Amino acid sequence: MITWMQRHKKWLIITIWISTIAFIGAGFVGWGAYSYGDKASSVAKVGSVNITTGEFQKAYSNLYAQYSQVFQGQFDKEKAKALGLEKQAIRQLVNKALIENMAKEYDLAVSDEELFKEITSLPYFQTNGKFDKKVYKELLAKNNIIPKEFENQIRKDLLIQKMLKLLPTNPVKNEINIIDTLYNIADKVKYKKLSSNNIKLSVNEKELKKFWEARKDDYKTEAVYIIEYIIQDKVSKKYDENKLKEYYSENKTHFRGNDGKILSFEKAKEKVIAELDEKETKKQALKKYIKFKKGELKATNKENVTFSTNKHTSQTFDKIKSLSPSAPYLKPVKEGDRYIIIKLVSIIPSKTKTFAQAREEVLPSYMSSMKKEKLKELAKKSYKNFKGKTSDFITIKDYDKLTDLGKDEAKAFVSELFKQNSRNGYIVVDDENVILYNIVEQKLLHKTHTESKKIITGIKAKSFEDNLLKYLQDRYKIEIYYKGL
Repeated sequence: MITWMQRHKKWLIITIWISTIAFIGAGFVGWGAYSYGDKASSVAKVGSVNITTGEFQKAYSNLYAQYSQVFQGQFDKEKAKALGLEKQAIRQLVNKALIENMAKEYDLAVSDEELFKEITSLPYFQTNGKFDKKVYKELLAKNNIIPKEFENQIRKDLLIQKMLKLLPTNPVKNEINIIDTLYNIADKVKYKKLSSNNIKLSVNEKELKKFWEARKDDYKTEAVYIIEYIIQDKVSKKYDENKLKEYYSENKTHFRGNDGKILSFEKAKEKVIAELDEKETKKQALKKYIKFKKGELKATNKENVTFSTNKHTSQTFDKIKSLSPSAPYLKPVKEGDRYIIIKLVSIIPSKTKTFAQAREEVLPSYMSSMKKEKLKELAKKSYKNFKGKTSDFITIKDYDKLTDLGKDEAKAFVSELFKQNSRNGYIVVDDENVILYNIVEQKLLHKTHTESKKIITGIKAKSFEDNLLKYLQDRYKIEIYYKGL
């Protein structure tokens, strides 16, 4: 956390603001019941700093959104629990609170002038390049954020920035010289690439089955979700000019151009109509959902859904998976311009495939595994005596000089080469290739490198972060009230 803040101080406040708005706009991500001691408004206390339930909710939801992006929507509460998202959220907040305690102990403070300067510099609150108090209040109100709460958060994070500025990690000359020396070690190397493509294998059914037996739980049929559903198509209505202008006036901050400026009514008119149509479509979908759930509407579609046959969005499929016989109805889910209202009929659970069912799926993995094994055996036999190409003197930065290798291969090879203790051997560069090497000669160059300072700064920052947090954990009492961890 500290390392990230040190590298991104300039953008810290903006990032926090965006995360806060994203959290509110996306809706709260729940994770089950809370259980606290007698500290109902807090999940933890670090020194004199309370960590509120609201901060915990925001931290958790921000992490959830980040992982959801990484997993391209294939992320749910089950995966969140497996990855320990709650613990991650608590840890982030505790680390931040530790730094805040230290800042308070040093009598650091953020003045009203500093706070005002920071908030008014945020482009999201500006109109024509100037801070717009009306936009500021409207945008916070739209996202259910109290100005005082927002300003307290900004003040707190500015305080952390001040604290970090007192902890310099600038490198000294000898440290830079060490990195320069590492960059200046040059090897003349003989090398040869061996590829698994040149290894021919025949399939041994007995060995293939043995390979499957060790991994059979990885080969299962897909769970089948049998669903019924109703579609609510997009509603397109005609609105009189007064209705459109009234809606625009009440929600003009919704309608901005690429430059972030609020569009005029005429330029925003189509967007206003689209937003009103969307609200009406959702309204009709909710009405259908209530009738469907009461049995007053019959499903018009039935479908067997699996991961590979899913015709809906990944978000819809994730929600289908969350249904159960005791809670079979899914509230309207937006798919493009329409909404879908779903009822789960039944689930056919996944089961382990037989060898016959899994064979064609197992075969590529088996062949790949066998080729890797044979390739390593060949490399072990060959690296002490092989005919290959000899390079010029190269440093760890000179992978691009090995032009007969692919860029990624050369980069992986050179990176690993300078970590080796043996004069000759082999290096696995990817799943299908190894490179034999023999270091013919070495010498030390005498160059300076511009990135050495940055590398030392990063190393010192990481080391400082680890040790400082350990020190502060002993210095300030940490109490966790949340019992769900």
